[in-house]
Amino acid sequence: MTLFLFHCLDGDDGARLRLEHRDAHLAYVAAHMEDYAVAGPLKSDGVPVGSVLVIRGADEAAARARLADDPYFLAGLWREVRVHEFAAVAGEWVGGATWLREGG
Repeated sequence: MTLFLFHCLDGDDGARLRLEHRDAHLAYVAAHMEDYAVAGPLKSDGVPVGSVLVIRGADEAAARARLADDPYFLAGLWREVRVHEFAAVAGEWVGGATWLREGG
């Protein structure tokens, strides 16, 4: 499985849409937890302004399909969504530097 990082920025009505669809969004993510490497809100001064979701998929189309069924996506919360293939190679979440475990 490949990782895809979705960088999603809220639209002008983000605060209302987040509040209105939060429970459905969280239930959706919980129901498909195996597809998420990590997910959470982007904040500015403590206020949500977007989301980052790292979704596992066989390909980009599969990862986009998972996002497309998210209640936040369906409600039009995000005015801009960018996606990139993502390689997690260093940091606490991946247990250090992956290239050091691979023998150099």
